[in-house]
Amino acid sequence: MAFKKRILVAPLNWGLGHASRCIPIIKALLSFGFEPVLASDGEALYLLKKEFPHLESIELPSYDITYPKKGKYFKLNLIKGLPKIVRAIKAEKKALEAIIDSHKIEGVISDNRLGVYSKKVPSVIITHQLQVLSGNSTWLSTTLHQKFIKRFDECWVPDRQGEFNLSGKLSQKTLQKIPIKYIGPLSRFHKTESKINYDILILLSGPEPQRTILEEKLLNAFEDYEGHLLFVKGIVENEQKRIKKGHLTIYNFMTSEHLEKSLNESELVISRSGYTTIMDLAKLNKKAFFIPTPGQFEQVYLANRLTELGIVPSCIQDDFTIEKLKEIDRFKGFETYHDDVNYKTLFSLFQGK
Repeated sequence: MAFKKRILVAPLNWGLGHASRCIPIIKALLSFGFEPVLASDGEALYLLKKEFPHLESIELPSYDITYPKKGKYFKLNLIKGLPKIVRAIKAEKKALEAIIDSHKIEGVISDNRLGVYSKKVPSVIITHQLQVLSGNSTWLSTTLHQKFIKRFDECWVPDRQGEFNLSGKLSQKTLQKIPIKYIGPLSRFHKTESKINYDILILLSGPEPQRTILEEKLLNAFEDYEGHLLFVKGIVENEQKRIKKGHLTIYNFMTSEHLEKSLNESELVISRSGYTTIMDLAKLNKKAFFIPTPGQFEQVYLANRLTELGIVPSCIQDDFTIEKLKEIDRFKGFETYHDDVNYKTLFSLFQGK
């Protein structure tokens, strides 16, 4: 039997988006004869272990990112947490050097984990954030992020280059000293022609306490809703839990296969405006309503941009009511994209000369 090259796949644990968009990468690695090794922490690692129980997994140091209860304090909270994040980046860099030797790793794919790179093996970072929005300090956050990106051998941007992209100005910036490859949007899902069984699917994710705050707000808002409502909390636990209350069905989490089916069977999706969610909903040609995480500049920008383009309505968290959903008919929803990622070319980095 031919020896399979082992590639470490390491998404950031910040909500479930980074981990879920690594799922098609991991499947592609398997299909091209590589042996992926999973590495992350918290719910991101938990999700990947549930999706790929047969693959080896390693826990990395946690960035321990949390949100304040009030979105206006998000930036201040992040600045205060920077020393902790820097320590985590240094710790994961040190851990990676040992992992490469002990697990015979021959390539690294990091999704926004800034310390997961090495001079020993080809190292790739996946990010759509060539610009990191932070209000009047965007220039600084962008400069710092690019400083880390340039330490990798390649940067894979999960979007199209040019005007007709999904991430707007976030990904449309040139970088020196590192190859930038626009690989097209990444999604673990596929569109199917399905019977609509749910009027609304509410899909939550993201760090606490904002995930819980929105969960409670939406459960209260839809308490007397008479349509068929599916509510996915985005809490990855040992066992999947299902609660049925009249027309309301609540899950703690769903695996990719189950969530793909449920999304295809839903008329409307209410969610955060995280970039991975946007890629998924675009792939599935869905109508949506976005409630960006308070204080997270990127999500606010993406929601506002898609609203201005007439694709998806949105509002701030404090303003949401069911009445807002009447705006849906004025928006066209996402158009399905058909970008095929050229994995053979991408993975040639790990094949050597």
